[in-house]
Amino acid sequence: MKLFVTGGTGFFGKALLRYLRVRYEQQSDDLPELVVVLSRVPDKFLARHPEFANQDWLRFHCGDISVASSLPRNEHFTHVLHAAADSTDASGMTPLQRYDQIVMGTRNVLEFAVAVGASRFLLTSSGGVYGSQPPEVLAIPETYLGMPDPLNLNSVYGIAKRQAEHLCTLYRHQYGLATVIARCFAFVGPDLPLNAHFAIGNFIRDALQKDVVTVGGDGTPLRTYLFQDDLAEWLLTLLSEGKSGEAYNVGSDELVSIAELAFLVRDILSPGKEVRILRSSSADQVRNRYVPDIRKARAELNLMVNVALDEAILRTGQASARLL
Repeated sequence: MKLFVTGGTGFFGKALLRYLRVRYEQQSDDLPELVVVLSRVPDKFLARHPEFANQDWLRFHCGDISVASSLPRNEHFTHVLHAAADSTDASGMTPLQRYDQIVMGTRNVLEFAVAVGASRFLLTSSGGVYGSQPPEVLAIPETYLGMPDPLNLNSVYGIAKRQAEHLCTLYRHQYGLATVIARCFAFVGPDLPLNAHFAIGNFIRDALQKDVVTVGGDGTPLRTYLFQDDLAEWLLTLLSEGKSGEAYNVGSDELVSIAELAFLVRDILSPGKEVRILRSSSADQVRNRYVPDIRKARAELNLMVNVALDEAILRTGQASARLL
């Protein structure tokens, strides 16, 4: 396998690179002979993460998914993992720019995959493609056909990911490219930003750095969190073994409310620190859920949640504390 990865310097990409680095050190079987990672500024990434420099199995290519000519079309790759334009990388972009980055970026990478003779293509999509989760749907299966509101500006990410998924279907039909969709939910790990819009990252930051762990809302939303090592294993398995033309939810089934999560983070990383919930909940409100049904990935590909949430929080907190 010769693997080309976009988004290799974001959260998903770093999770993949750290996981692969350990497996190469362990001389595991079935590893790519070469991994080429697309980055807009490789030198800047390597300066921050020198552990990825001088790896025989890894090379960086300077380019941008939005600029088709910047992709290495003169090489042959067997597999393409398209993880660029994830939900953490939207600073300074208008909604229209974000839509174009996801949709046109995906088309550029699909064109690239065809041009270089790749046989398999994995798109990292999002659970956001399902739209709001109805209260009667306890965990969203891949067969659920809900969608984000197209008239709501805040739906741009989920709608753009839906369009990217459909482009995969079109390229599979037109060119015979085996395309697999990973619908990703919520994650935690040492590479998760602690100052973005991720509740668990904010709680870990508060537990390590602040006097109070603050819950910005009422704490009632329900979530699950998959550790980044499990995420990497799932993505690589989907890339090599997922059924072409199908989608798989990627996430955990260990359910927790946001309020419970804040207390759990506090108890693990800073016992005794105050947890402050800023808003009270009302009895008649609909409880927000973002919970995947992962039975398909488990049954078809034997993918498991190997790292429990409390252990994931501990590992993330310990790694983050070392960087402070």
